[in-house]
Amino acid sequence: MAPPLSFRVPEHSFLSRCSFKFCFSTLLLSVSLSHLLSEHVYVNAQIPPPSLNVTFPAQPGASALVNVVQDNFLGVSFELSSFDTLWGETPTTIPDAMKNYMSNLRQRHPSPLRIRIGGNSMDGSTWVPTQTQMIVLTDPNAYYNDVPVNFGPTFFDVLNSMADTVGEMAFIIGLSMRDPDDDTNVIELAAAADQMLGDRLDSMLLGNEPDLYAGNERPQSYSIADYIPEVDKVLDDLENSATGNLIPNTVIGGPTICCAWDLDDVLSGGLLQYPYKYYTLQHYPTYICDGPTPSNTNISYFLSHTNVPEYAQWQSTGIEMAQNASVPVLMTEYNSVSCGGSNVSDTFAATLWAVDAALNFASTGLSAAYLHTREYQVLYNLFDPPTPSTSTESGWHTGSPYYSALFLSETFIPGGSIVVDINLDNSIYDPASTVAGYAIYNANGTSCERLVLINYGLTGQLRNFTLPQNVTSSIGFRILVAPSVEEKTNISWAGQTIGQNGDLEGTQTTGWTDCADGCAVEVPGPGAALILFGDYANATGFFVGNSTIAGLTGYAPPSGTSGAEDDGRGVWWRVVGVVVLASLQWVV
Repeated sequence: MAPPLSFRVPEHSFLSRCSFKFCFSTLLLSVSLSHLLSEHVYVNAQIPPPSLNVTFPAQPGASALVNVVQDNFLGVSFELSSFDTLWGETPTTIPDAMKNYMSNLRQRHPSPLRIRIGGNSMDGSTWVPTQTQMIVLTDPNAYYNDVPVNFGPTFFDVLNSMADTVGEMAFIIGLSMRDPDDDTNVIELAAAADQMLGDRLDSMLLGNEPDLYAGNERPQSYSIADYIPEVDKVLDDLENSATGNLIPNTVIGGPTICCAWDLDDVLSGGLLQYPYKYYTLQHYPTYICDGPTPSNTNISYFLSHTNVPEYAQWQSTGIEMAQNASVPVLMTEYNSVSCGGSNVSDTFAATLWAVDAALNFASTGLSAAYLHTREYQVLYNLFDPPTPSTSTESGWHTGSPYYSALFLSETFIPGGSIVVDINLDNSIYDPASTVAGYAIYNANGTSCERLVLINYGLTGQLRNFTLPQNVTSSIGFRILVAPSVEEKTNISWAGQTIGQNGDLEGTQTTGWTDCADGCAVEVPGPGAALILFGDYANATGFFVGNSTIAGLTGYAPPSGTSGAEDDGRGVWWRVVGVVVLASLQWVV
């Protein structure tokens, strides 16, 4: 494998001294750096928008200090019914591609990778402790959004084997509330999860979307007033099971509402009285359950930051109540378009939106968010095997949202982050703005250590973001980029793309420039930049190395570590923009 690649813009170079407009107008020949790093060339034939000054407070406001998120903020959510087609049917047949997909995320932060397995399918499925197969479909004619299965102990064996292979994971599983009067199977599943997962069991979520039970599993009149006594019964049964108290520690989460109820109403209705580890939500900005509409096929919605706060802060009152009760709130399932995705869901527009949405979750009180993936060929999937029955082979397809997960897995600070939406270019309020920006502070809020800048602009519409002087001595930056917002496969993060075995291909690169007197970062349109300040970039910064751990010939231990190279430099940059070759110093 080629060594990681870095470059540095000297402090007194022509590029660092001239303004963007001046550089642009005086250059007779512009060179796209991406031409140097890959076979792709992007041409900026448009007049660039004006440079944007990036300003942010030296410290976050008092209201932001209450929500410190961890480096593993971003997790992955799986539907139970298709889980074996992705993770394999036994511990010895876990696909190499899935090992790589998971390792790519896991190796980018020190904390365990968050994994949730649940959904409607788990709420309607049955634990069979004597079953030798991992998963058995029980209704071939089931509604595609609610596929019940029987599952056995091999399910937990596979979870543990994956964590043993790629690094520690924190698992969330669902406990059914479909029939609380007969919860024997739920109690047995909880006992098995506790025994087989041990410390890897992060939480058990009681019920899935109970706000949609009315008219389905319950009478049309079903309400929160009916729901709370059912929760009370199942909790009592878990505490007084035949094998003893199954929840002596706080491990239960819920209510996992999505649509018809508000969290504050559920908490006020009685849920606050119970010792919950997490309050949980799941939410999509739109749905396609009844077919395509102008709303769920509108790519422009996903290209405006103005739409993101309204979506992300959907349950703000309940989140505030949860904070007052010191209970973290998780978004255990999110993606672009529910019920399987639309024509927008597999595009680069959805990639950038998922990054924006996750950061807005983090800035407004949530403690974690899980990108959801489902059965084969669902449009918003993070990844798909060649076919559901050939997952152990190469030829996997990487969905555009996986690149969001890759970006976000490297975004947050080990030890804790405070995230603030800096309203770049008035993007919270101005629908015409095509950018978004976030400042990321350390856990005690004493200093800003990172920025995320998003450019939703048209193909080739470079945005020049100017950082003020006296903020940091230097910056390191990596860029997420694609040729257009409609692009589905030609996407790269840190100069790398995902191959057909979940492996990272290409040379990992990082850009560096001095910034004591201020500096500019050029972000291609469309694209996003992760910027680390000064020493933070070296000490706790970019992942350096190869997180691909498995090939068709077998498993190899992880070779990557999180930290700096020997020369103190990070690792990448594949940027589309105007670059003066004489201004670059290459560090290999």
